[in-house]
Amino acid sequence: MVALSLSACGERETDAGEDPASTPSESTSESASADPSQQFPDFKACMVSDSGGFDDKSFNQTSRQGLRDAVEAYGMQEADIESNDPSEFNDNINELVSQGCNSITTVGFLLGDSTLAAAKKNKDVDFSIVDFAYTDDKGDNTAPANVKGLTFNTAEPSFLAGYTAAASSESGVVGTFGGLNIPTVTIFMTGFVQGVERYNEDTGSDVQVIGWDPESAEGSFTNDFEDKNLGQSTATEMINQGADVIFPVAGPAGLGGLQAAQDNDVKAIWVDTDGCVSAEEYCDVLLTSVMKGMDVAVQDAVLASAEDEFSNEVYVGTLENEGVKLAPFSDDVDEELQATIEDLKQQIIDGEITVG
Repeated sequence: MVALSLSACGERETDAGEDPASTPSESTSESASADPSQQFPDFKACMVSDSGGFDDKSFNQTSRQGLRDAVEAYGMQEADIESNDPSEFNDNINELVSQGCNSITTVGFLLGDSTLAAAKKNKDVDFSIVDFAYTDDKGDNTAPANVKGLTFNTAEPSFLAGYTAAASSESGVVGTFGGLNIPTVTIFMTGFVQGVERYNEDTGSDVQVIGWDPESAEGSFTNDFEDKNLGQSTATEMINQGADVIFPVAGPAGLGGLQAAQDNDVKAIWVDTDGCVSAEEYCDVLLTSVMKGMDVAVQDAVLASAEDEFSNEVYVGTLENEGVKLAPFSDDVDEELQATIEDLKQQIIDGEITVG
């Protein structure tokens, strides 16, 4: 099994009092324009969240936005269930099957086993899973015909984020931490470290990364995606060690990292969504965000199911297809650095730089 996972902040504000779970995210790629003649009133599109919940200002929220976009654009029925604990995954999926869902999207690496089990029992339902793909030891797709993996090579934009962090650091120390030591988390962290290493190589600097060592696969983890206090204490410890840019990869727990950055007047980089939209209260400390086009991928998979064109071919979001990218930079990132990042991005797309 494998999982792969520029304007000022003030221009990204949402209306006061708006439900963050319903705030549209900024898509990271172009989906097909909705055709008013394509309406599927008898089609039911459904979703099960990971334990972070749909208002996590991260991957659950963005994935549900894709479901809602499909429902609104194509006149579908909708149902979703929020998971509070991994022990609920099986029951939540089965509940949606019993409700007559035609398409069920599950959100997150941790739902891999539950999704596969349900798909094998319900071959008339199309399942999509965010941040997961089913493969054998050779990397060949082993998913049943009714299961599609939606994956994202977030190492690529995280490399650019690491370079940005290193170039922006005044202390010469930057930090990253994750929610769990799983591939969809550590892919961000590895790309980040590699970006810092490239900055050091290009400039002769010696910026240090604390929180993750790709070679030993050991680092700092909250072992929790929900507890903001854990994220805050983890980030605060890194700041006390000299880190002046924090890169949390921990869902809602990662918001604690942004709080620590704000409290200690250091910078941060968010993940999954544009943090200046989903977590605008922390926009003042964000240099940028590593974005995943989960909303677009989910919408496209749901539409393919409704049109009877669903396949189990794995989707991989990359910089090249704009399935992943960086959010707009803050004013703290000067034009020269932005130009360098753009050049590095093209080198990754062209295969001149290997990331991950």
